[in-house]
Amino acid sequence: MSTPSCEIDVRQPFTRAEALKAGLTPYELGSTAFVRVFHGVYISREVPRTHVVRARAALKAVPYDDAVVSHESAAQLWGASVATSSVTITVRPKQVVLLPGVKARQRTARPPTSRRHGVLVTSPSQTFCDLGSVLDLVELVVVGDKLVRRKVVTPDQLVEAASQWRGWARGTVRRAAGLVRPGVDSPPETRLRLLVVLAGLPEPTVDYRIHDDDGTLLRRMELAYEEPKIAIEYQGRDHRRQDKIWVGDITRREELSRDSWRFVEVINEGLFDDPLETLLRIEQARVDRGCAPTKMFREEFRRYFPGKSVA
Repeated sequence: MSTPSCEIDVRQPFTRAEALKAGLTPYELGSTAFVRVFHGVYISREVPRTHVVRARAALKAVPYDDAVVSHESAAQLWGASVATSSVTITVRPKQVVLLPGVKARQRTARPPTSRRHGVLVTSPSQTFCDLGSVLDLVELVVVGDKLVRRKVVTPDQLVEAASQWRGWARGTVRRAAGLVRPGVDSPPETRLRLLVVLAGLPEPTVDYRIHDDDGTLLRRMELAYEEPKIAIEYQGRDHRRQDKIWVGDITRREELSRDSWRFVEVINEGLFDDPLETLLRIEQARVDRGCAPTKMFREEFRRYFPGKSVA
């Protein structure tokens, strides 16, 4: 069924009142040409209901002009995927939002905001700090690394914002900001680095690069200990399924092995099924290369990487 002609852009969320004022009839509004995103807010059925669309619709649905998209929803708009089944917004105290699919949080002072995809949203630094009340340390660093990767904020800006944060989980927010690094490719890479750090091993260099004498980039490693020449890399399933990339990795590894680099490759199970085994492999590589042995892993890593219990 074609979309009825009217004076509003039906490819953007609109309210029932706007539709009737623009000339749509109740019958047309209830037809298969439109879908209801939230109570009283519609959009053309032809438009995919992405998180951006849902965020716009949520702000249309609430009766407060100063509402702002925040927390998990803001992170998604800034390019950091955080699992959520609803749209989170921030409103003033005593402003009540009873809308299925929308989660409202109250704040006395309006937070720093920006425009993202045409949506009023908390700034990247504010979003990071807000998520301290929602995410644990590791997942908050995952968000910070991704925001930096998207070039919407810098690590220094996150550290500055965290130092001034007076909201929930101040300690977690400040520590997480200090662990955010530029050059991180993926969430598993962040988790792998933090497994190493939280166990008490030295932090490997992120995005380590090897250049020739002319400055031409020869090779890049996700995580590396430069002096003992140890590379630590996460190998995802999708990555391994792409033959061209996989062959390139094999060739690269052979070339670096000739230059005395030692590789420790980690897959998903090495993070979540048996993280201790991963740490032991990394520690063994360090000892083999002459590094002083770690007397004992810090137990903190088990809080975030408990592994699978053995029956």
